[in-house]
Amino acid sequence: MEAEAKSGSLEDSWAFIQRPGEGCRTVPLAGHVGFDSLPDQLVNKSVSQGFCFNILCVGETGLGKSTLMDTLFNTKFEGEPATHTQPGVQLRSNTYDLQESNVGLKLTIVSTVGFGDQINKEDSYKPIVEFIDAQFEAYLQEELKIRRVLHTYHDSRIHACLYFIAPTGHSLKSLDLVTMKKLDSKVNIIPIIAKSDAISKSELTKFKIKITSELVSNGVQIYQFPTDDESVAEINGTMNAHLPFAVIGSTEELKIGNKMMKARQYPWGTVQVENEAHCDFVKLREMLIRVNMDDLREQTHSRHYELYRRCKLEEMGFKDTDPDSKPFSLQETYEAKRNEFLGELQKKEEEMRQMFVQRVKEKEAELKEAEKELHEKFDRLKKLHQDEKKKLEDKKKSLDDEVNAFKQRKTAAELLQSQGSQAGGSQTLKRDKEKKN
Repeated sequence: MEAEAKSGSLEDSWAFIQRPGEGCRTVPLAGHVGFDSLPDQLVNKSVSQGFCFNILCVGETGLGKSTLMDTLFNTKFEGEPATHTQPGVQLRSNTYDLQESNVGLKLTIVSTVGFGDQINKEDSYKPIVEFIDAQFEAYLQEELKIRRVLHTYHDSRIHACLYFIAPTGHSLKSLDLVTMKKLDSKVNIIPIIAKSDAISKSELTKFKIKITSELVSNGVQIYQFPTDDESVAEINGTMNAHLPFAVIGSTEELKIGNKMMKARQYPWGTVQVENEAHCDFVKLREMLIRVNMDDLREQTHSRHYELYRRCKLEEMGFKDTDPDSKPFSLQETYEAKRNEFLGELQKKEEEMRQMFVQRVKEKEAELKEAEKELHEKFDRLKKLHQDEKKKLEDKKKSLDDEVNAFKQRKTAAELLQSQGSQAGGSQTLKRDKEKKN
């Protein structure tokens, strides 16, 4: 009985272990234990390790992307001004180590050099999409390693995309709509109207409404500040209504009243960067850095990266369940994919072998045909040579006959000439004798 009771209790314990979510009870503590210090432990560990944050700035050349980054982080980042003569869109990434109080931040700023400068802008978004996917792929490869070092791995995935919209006051360009549509499933897009002091306040309000309407009608999903946390729900809900932010950037400080403030000086007056009546720069800084930076990082990992990871693993043949809704075995998946790969490899090898044999046969046929043509040409040349040789021999014989005939005529002529000279000499002697007598 005791054995049965023990067996039963073990089975109950095992069943409880198998189902940890069932039968959970809340019990009071008789005294202080100390696990309430866990949040402090996490904070201390995070502070010691530091944080990383990656911003992608997308916009046409000359919209003040670099100036706004300098203004946001109250520093001067190194960088060369981009020209309008780029043959294509290039992404330039720079990483900086920032320190504020005892918190370290590894900030990466990625800018799109040459975006919107080409005559044909059809493929301008492709380098940006490829760059974002490359960062996801690098992180996925690190996750799939046998020995992972994610705690020291520099996470280069883009956490926030600041999309700079030109202050035209009319509507979004087709380039902007196409690019944001291609990026909205891969990155958190925060649209901002750059150099918003270029248009009047009434035009700016209409422009914001027009942009929001076009984004909705074209199905572009921009980042919405989260409202599920009660501590930030009110401010985030209010700021969602102000999107897109109309911002102005400036690193120049001017004395306004008794304070030095970042501003832009114009002949008609001064625009204060941190004055919310002038622009939405303070709202952008508050939402991007001071309130929702961690949520941007979390959304990047849990939403955008998970989507990329799921699609990649499904392409590789991995699934959570098999067709019978049973847990999917990684080993079986690996073996199936391996066998499939080997089958495809053998099929390709057979196709290549058949193709090789076919090409060898074709080449042999070509060589035989060429050999036949060479033999025929050789025979023609040989016959032509024989005919020419025969003609030359006949001509030589004819010439030899002419030479022999000429020699005979010459000999006869010489003989006649000698006989004539002898006869003439005898007649002369005879005449001489007659004269003497």
